[in-house]
Amino acid sequence: MRSIAAAAKSLEAGAKSRDLIEQCLARIEDRAGEGARTFLKVHAEPARAAADYYDGLRGRGAAPSPYAGIPVSIKDLFDIAGDVTTAGSTALREAAPAKRDAAAVARLRAAGFIPIGRTNMTEFAFSGLGINPHYDTPRNPYDRQAARIPGGSSSGAAISVTDGMAVAGLGTDTGGSCRIPAALCGIVGFKPTAHRVPTRGAFPLSTSLDSIGPLAATVECCAVIDAVLAGEPSVELLPCSLEGLRLAVPQTMVLDNMEPAVADALGRALAALRKAGARLVDIPLRELGELQGINSKGGLSAPESYAIHRALIARYEKQYDPRVLVRILRGKEQDAADYIDLVAARSEFIARVAAITAPYDALVLPTTPLVAQRIADLADDEAYRRVNMLMLRNPSLVNFLDRCAISIPCHRAGDAPVGLMLVGEHDADRRLLSVAAAVEKVVSPS
Repeated sequence: MRSIAAAAKSLEAGAKSRDLIEQCLARIEDRAGEGARTFLKVHAEPARAAADYYDGLRGRGAAPSPYAGIPVSIKDLFDIAGDVTTAGSTALREAAPAKRDAAAVARLRAAGFIPIGRTNMTEFAFSGLGINPHYDTPRNPYDRQAARIPGGSSSGAAISVTDGMAVAGLGTDTGGSCRIPAALCGIVGFKPTAHRVPTRGAFPLSTSLDSIGPLAATVECCAVIDAVLAGEPSVELLPCSLEGLRLAVPQTMVLDNMEPAVADALGRALAALRKAGARLVDIPLRELGELQGINSKGGLSAPESYAIHRALIARYEKQYDPRVLVRILRGKEQDAADYIDLVAARSEFIARVAAITAPYDALVLPTTPLVAQRIADLADDEAYRRVNMLMLRNPSLVNFLDRCAISIPCHRAGDAPVGLMLVGEHDADRRLLSVAAAVEKVVSPS
């Protein structure tokens, strides 16, 4: 993997964007690699043309930014002018091509980043596993021989980064779709406070919960992309001091059903943070135990996705992945009064939890309680449902709370990847990134 900082430094020193693009394209086209499963469409010639353009500008000292000429992958959920946005499905293959880029894609282009192609994903972004029966499933880099899941729904975004097919990936996160694949694949995934990045031109899953964020090699990489996506000035990310930092470790629900590999990695990470001077405090946060009841009829995703899909389902129901379809159809279980009650319950829940967590700099918990499972072991519908719910459990509470969060690798080098999730307050994104940069230095694999 290559960081954005390393790529920018090499370009400043005289390296060519065209060479960087060609290296990524070679990884995508390698028949022994995961390119065919990772990318649904490759923009090879437009990427080459953009690279040549930026090389010319840089040669004249006129590059629009330090990042001009760096390749990024784009999740198939985003509009790219001239492309059909299929959202990982076959039901949208006959849709009209997009007339303009999604807002997030346009902002990346304006900063000089080069979209290199559209990445695979869970159909309509409605699963945390990354399995796609229509376009196949990218294999997790940790154990390709065993064919393990990449995590979802931004599955291809994660693999494009781990395999050097792009320097960063643009993803979405409605219940963990940036953070889950980042955790399972051993990279960093950031979910911003939802309103900071416009969702215009991104095919929606849940209009109340959708957010747009990056997957990349480091916290600094994610901070760079996040600033671009949010339309904020790009400033140097300065890690805060860990000495005296107050980190809360919730005890309710989020530590249940941890596999030994996750529990061991979490224990080592927390011990390392204590040794570095952070003040870790176990807090009950019993309120988290209420979430299952609050969302008992499918939460916000089910009715909002059903409203989006019901006309499409009427025409193309047989083309849907049945495991995705059943989750969308749960939206029929809620009537208008149920939905209004749920929105009110969410608002009240957010206020109660915020009052408890306000004294802390961040919450710390495992991103997922499991490491990447084998694809073959999830063929059974019950196994799929159980593992999917466990993968989504911890990340999705952040979306419900309307906060920012980041997943950082915390496993030992060579072990199955495990993510440590830091959760910040609503709109405290840059503060969280500063905390994460400090934590990363202590817990990430060496």
